[in-house]
Amino acid sequence: MSNKLSIVLAGEAGQGIQSVESLLVNLFKKSGYHIFATKEYMSRIRGGVNSTTIIISDEPIIGWYEKIDIFVPFSLEAIQRLKSRINNDTKVIIDKSQINYENSENVIDIPLQKISEEIGSPLFSNTIIAGFFAALLDTDIEILKSILIDLFIKKGQDIVDKNIIAAMRGFEIGNNYRNLIKINIKKDEKIQEHLLLNGADAISIGALAGGCNACFAYPMTPSTSVFTNMATYSKKYDIAVEQVEDEIGVINMALGCWYAGGRALVSTSGGGFALMTEGLSLSGMTETPVVIHLAQRPGPATGLPTRTEQGDLNLALYAGHGTFPRIILAPGNLKQAFELTALAFNLADKYQVPVFIMSDQYFIDTYYNIAELPVNDVKVEYYIIKTTKDYKRYKITDDGISPRGIPAYGDGLVAVDSDEHDEDGRITEDLDGISLQMKNKRLRKFEKIKESCIEPVLYGDEDYRILLVGWGSTHNIILEALKEIKNREIAFLFFPQVFPLHSKTAKYLNKAQKVIIIENNATGQFADLIKSQTGFEIKEKILKYNGLQFSVEELINKIQEKI
Repeated sequence: MSNKLSIVLAGEAGQGIQSVESLLVNLFKKSGYHIFATKEYMSRIRGGVNSTTIIISDEPIIGWYEKIDIFVPFSLEAIQRLKSRINNDTKVIIDKSQINYENSENVIDIPLQKISEEIGSPLFSNTIIAGFFAALLDTDIEILKSILIDLFIKKGQDIVDKNIIAAMRGFEIGNNYRNLIKINIKKDEKIQEHLLLNGADAISIGALAGGCNACFAYPMTPSTSVFTNMATYSKKYDIAVEQVEDEIGVINMALGCWYAGGRALVSTSGGGFALMTEGLSLSGMTETPVVIHLAQRPGPATGLPTRTEQGDLNLALYAGHGTFPRIILAPGNLKQAFELTALAFNLADKYQVPVFIMSDQYFIDTYYNIAELPVNDVKVEYYIIKTTKDYKRYKITDDGISPRGIPAYGDGLVAVDSDEHDEDGRITEDLDGISLQMKNKRLRKFEKIKESCIEPVLYGDEDYRILLVGWGSTHNIILEALKEIKNREIAFLFFPQVFPLHSKTAKYLNKAQKVIIIENNATGQFADLIKSQTGFEIKEKILKYNGLQFSVEELINKIQEKI
């Protein structure tokens, strides 16, 4: 096989697909292989078909490939659902006593049911598979044993011992097939020390680095994993974490936290954020900072709640009534997710505006190994002042940013009001006087914020003829596709900040003979934003909106068609 090996496991919810994924990605990383893993799953607790793709490589790999080298279906429905990804070279591992699969070519029959029942439970079939792959990829069985001990020790020594027996049985079977399935992927001991993270991990750690000391949410796929991560960290890092009764309470609790001097994170998805729009306007009027992680999923309404789409950019951009500034960041890889989330807290504090971190299901649930995160490069910046007796919360300034005080820090009164107000924070209806001055003060922040805009990142030769444009989770898949295409005339312009746009945006676009935008939504929402802000219309679009991310192969074909 090549320097990449793609393993796909699929079965019903409740059959332990995620358990096998967790075992294998940790085993392979600790054995010195570069790892990439992502999943797709149905919106149900039992039944349906869920799948996970694990790609092992001897070089860094960051994008999803459709191709399947080894397929492990735990149900006949799994085979039927993924048959389009099975080719003549795909090895299919099944228990023929449980699955009647007519195509016998390239089938490896492992009596999972019989062996697992001998050990004591059908659940051990997952550990047998893990042992099989441990042998196939020439890993140290002791590594797998240590992972099993850590995973199951809380359930008792008997469970640990039986899982180790299951792993050993699978290891023996895997050794018998090493001559049939030859894998030539090099190991690198340095990878053993790498971090293995998904998007939710990177965002959560970034929030910690950015000084986050509170997190509020109402559970909603796919944003919940960030919230549960923060709950896990809460005691060690002294974070206030609260599952609130609804999303209206979530945003208001976060605003209260920032008003009192905290740095709160809100984690939600489209339908939940829809309930926060009034609270977002409250942030705009009271000039109270807030950081919102918005994990996108297909809509409208409940839509496809466990699938992926870049469909909420307009929601983040235009949510709330009235006009007030905001910042929208959209990381494309783990390092950016860490850095941008940490930065979001400084930006919110500095400009006293809502700051969005945009992700999606694919980004949140995708794992790969990374050498390190630049934790030491992060500096937490606070912009709170100690108030004096003559303090004015909404003092009119040239740049629109008023000094922000908090209650009980100094001698001043920190008065805020959701109605239009004067410099002291008192309600006013002086329409052509102080009211208009306050509106203009807030609007001046737009220009000030542009001074901190993050410049888009250009990948490829600066003398490009064709320019690909992307944002968010398309980043890594586009880079993988370009690595395969190997065309020096094509460059890729990635926007880690999608609003406000950097002043050089039009310069990059006008330099190209052809510009192609790649988005995981139906209309090209970012293309529309670029046109509205720069006047440049991107006519060539590659769009996908069926609830799945682009695959590398698919994107290669679509790019080549366009050029």
